[in-house]
Amino acid sequence: MRVERLVRGLARGLALLGGAVLLALVAMICVSVAGNALARLGLAGFGPVRAGYELVELGVAFVVFAFLPLAQIDRAHAAVEVFTARLPRRANAALVRLWAIGMAAAMVLIAWRLGAGTLAKARSGETTFLLAVPIWWAYAACAAAAWMAALVSAWDAFRGRA
Repeated sequence: MRVERLVRGLARGLALLGGAVLLALVAMICVSVAGNALARLGLAGFGPVRAGYELVELGVAFVVFAFLPLAQIDRAHAAVEVFTARLPRRANAALVRLWAIGMAAAMVLIAWRLGAGTLAKARSGETTFLLAVPIWWAYAACAAAAWMAALVSAWDAFRGRA
């Protein structure tokens, strides 16, 4: 139970961080839209947030990965149970475990490639066009969250819960 509490706490913490990033992005978009509307009304000094779409691109990718570990623990991913609802309990348990193993494998692959992408982007020095934010920062944040999702998915697959 101690491991479960630790894993669940890490997943919740990452989800809370993802939620904070998402709220910040929503606030920035609201400010940008309001500033644009005020500028169109002729009010000087107002306008959209400069390169707001770059910030959205960088942030939303992290947000998606940040919610994956908690969704895996809570089994909150979308599921279509048209055929499985009639299966015996043991068959459903086997399918749940199989999908958890598949999720873990997919997350390991994604995290591995994001790590490789992080290194490549860091070496290239690529930045966003307007703000000149290094692209590898977003890759690194996504890779860290993806590795957390991979670990949580593997733990979920092998912990014995059906």
